[in-house]
Amino acid sequence: MHASKLMLEVEKKYLRTDLPEFRAGDTVIVHAKIKEGGKERIQYIQGVVIKKSGKGSTKTFTLRKISDGGIGVEIIYPLYSTNVAKIEVVNHGDVRRSRLYYLRERTGKAARLKTRDVMVSAADAKAATAEK
Repeated sequence: MHASKLMLEVEKKYLRTDLPEFRAGDTVIVHAKIKEGGKERIQYIQGVVIKKSGKGSTKTFTLRKISDGGIGVEIIYPLYSTNVAKIEVVNHGDVRRSRLYYLRERTGKAARLKTRDVMVSAADAKAATAEK
């Protein structure tokens, strides 16, 4: 077995399974743990995933959000970090690219992405109705 494949086998038991499937173009809310003044709190950040990269335990994703004043902010999160408490998928974007760097030059309506319909399994639909 090749060394990198062996590393991926060893890392597999440490990967989180509670994270949803998402890809570039999806709008997500990241619940990030922030440590300030000896206290820990959770901060919610909503934005568009512009890329995913890496494999195994080194997977990362880049989130782009527009902050106050129309300034774009990009944050790179390690996918399996303990500082990422939870990830919620808000919208699935209908894009043809895996790297959405073109969003950097766009603002306002031009930066919006179309949403794609996602097939919902029967188990997911049943769980969603049970929550309400």
